Amino acid sequence: MERPIYLDYNATTPIHPEVAAAMRPVLDSTFGNPSSGHAYGRAAAALVATARRQVARLLGCDADEVIFTGGGTESNNLAILGIAHARRDLGNHLVTTAVEHPAVDQVMTHLEGRGFEVSRVAVDGYGRVDPQDVAAALTPKTTLVSVMHANNEVGTIMPLSEIAALCHERGVILHTDAAQSVGKIPTAVNDLGVDLLSVAGHKLYAPKGVGALYVRRNTTLPPLMHGADHERGLRPGTENVLGIVGLGRAATLAAKDPESHAEHQRHLRDRLHQGLMASLPADAVRLNGHPTHRLPNTLNLGFRGLDADALLESMPQVAASAGAACHTGDDATSSVLGAMGVDAAYRAGSVRFSTGRLVTEADVDRAVAHIVAAAQSLA
Repeated sequence: MERPIYLDYNATTPIHPEVAAAMRPVLDSTFGNPSSGHAYGRAAAALVATARRQVARLLGCDADEVIFTGGGTESNNLAILGIAHARRDLGNHLVTTAVEHPAVDQVMTHLEGRGFEVSRVAVDGYGRVDPQDVAAALTPKTTLVSVMHANNEVGTIMPLSEIAALCHERGVILHTDAAQSVGKIPTAVNDLGVDLLSVAGHKLYAPKGVGALYVRRNTTLPPLMHGADHERGLRPGTENVLGIVGLGRAATLAAKDPESHAEHQRHLRDRLHQGLMASLPADAVRLNGHPTHRLPNTLNLGFRGLDADALLESMPQVAASAGAACHTGDDATSSVLGAMGVDAAYRAGSVRFSTGRLVTEADVDRAVAHIVAAAQSLA
């Protein structure tokens, strides 16, 4: 039996062969604690320092502005909880959007239960927030705005640089969850204007369990945990050298010829979309998300009158997601699509397909055949 065609790169990516090769020596010989002063520790510390520079080059920042974490969720928690508590004497109001990943939205909900006020700004039918709506939500008590760079379900890209300018006019810190955008589109922090940016390693061909947080210099951020002074005192615990080396190598790969990789994924995404549209009735499928301001690899389609989980079960030869992977198994339809106002007839049957570096045209063509057959069998 053929292996299923993997079109769920927004959920997680395979470890790239070059990333695995870079990690191999850490498994075989470089086992020292980076905090140890002897040769074994210094060798491990050197690898961590190299990886920090590699991530910094990808983000266009200085190496000492990169903090290694256990993943994107930890980075989001460190950023949001840290700023909220560090600046509470200036105000207790936070602003975010109605389409954030749970790794941001649930942190905001947690803070609401502890006396903070949170405004969730609405999005348009494409899932895009209007910078002026963000500005209108700001109050004299606002200390932090958190807006994702690109939506994990529909791929819509947010106008971060415009939002950043409006925030900084008011002295408000801007954080972005860039888990889905790093490695797919440009994420130079100075171009985006952000003060904090979260990275998830397993979204860009590095292993799971490692991430990073960019913290702009002179941004005060307290630690969430205590026990040691690693990572500028922001994250205790011995560094995950294996994962950090993998993330560093993945950052280097992402920075190498990014336009070519983006075009490859865009071509495959559009080939998939066109193949399905050519094989199904015009009103049977609709695009969810912005047609142009969208990640090059992301295609979220609503199949009219179908149930997404049933559709996925009917095409085991294709690996895709009904919304975000972390929501799989929930009875409720996507809150992101609900916030976008997607018609219920399409919302329940919405499936996210996401291409990646290792996908081929042959994979896409096979996937089209399986998806069409499944959709027709359920119609």
